[in-house]
Amino acid sequence: MLAARYHRFGDPDVLVVEEAPEPHATAGSVRVRVRAASVNPIDVLLRAGHLRDVVPLPLPAIPGRDAVGVVDEVGEGVDGVSVGDLVLGLGGLADTTAQFAVLTAWAPVPDGWTTTQAAAAGLASATAAAALDALGELDGRTLLVEGASGAVGGAAVALAVAAGARVVGTGRESAHEHLRAQGALPTTYGPGLADRVAALAPGGVDLALHLAPSPSLPDLVAVVGDPARVVTVVDPAGAARLGARRVDARNESALLERTAELGRAGRWAPQVAAELPLDEVARAHALAESGAGKVVVTLP
Repeated sequence: MLAARYHRFGDPDVLVVEEAPEPHATAGSVRVRVRAASVNPIDVLLRAGHLRDVVPLPLPAIPGRDAVGVVDEVGEGVDGVSVGDLVLGLGGLADTTAQFAVLTAWAPVPDGWTTTQAAAAGLASATAAAALDALGELDGRTLLVEGASGAVGGAAVALAVAAGARVVGTGRESAHEHLRAQGALPTTYGPGLADRVAALAPGGVDLALHLAPSPSLPDLVAVVGDPARVVTVVDPAGAARLGARRVDARNESALLERTAELGRAGRWAPQVAAELPLDEVARAHALAESGAGKVVVTLP
């Protein structure tokens, strides 16, 4: 099969497109013929070698944590999915930007979503759902989402609003109209956040999610007043120092199904900034690394 791979850590230009061995479904998994895979921050960190001391990654490695594709193998013990189904889902740590990928968590693609939207949903929605689960009951509570205009933030806002939360979300001003359409109260990030949030939520903030790669975790703890009610997905050191909680995505189909259900109801669709073919995977990683937004790689 054709796959994107890197044989050494480094800049995006270490990525090459070449033949690689096909994976096969094992117990509890499905294999898909991949239509598209997204570029996530973890993919960039792994490829650059920033995590080599904490996450041993055998080389050559195929980048990618999530994908959308058509099921062509179903592993032992798997129910509720059949060969020919179109699903989005999560693979291993690095293995989905290839013509075939094995998924251990998946959900049917909602009608109305494009291939690229489905490719962008996997890791972002699983991360958002896991982070919200850590905060507990949302109905009737006020939630501050730092990084609401990003991929994870968009899923978190949709899930939280659907659960009955009042959401204040930070993001660049160009995203504010979209945040309002999602049901959030938008504001900008950076200095003065506490004052801006107080103006939007004079009754106070009950909970906070830290989803953007910013140094704002101490500000969120101060706004909420209790680090146990603040969850971060990007700052483990800050969480340990301040007493906030760090959450990672889990490969659980139930997490993906929750956001897919919102998609089927027309209440959420992932935002995609760029779509590039497999032979431009290095450019795709460069765009993602530059902060251009959610980038998706399509497979032949």
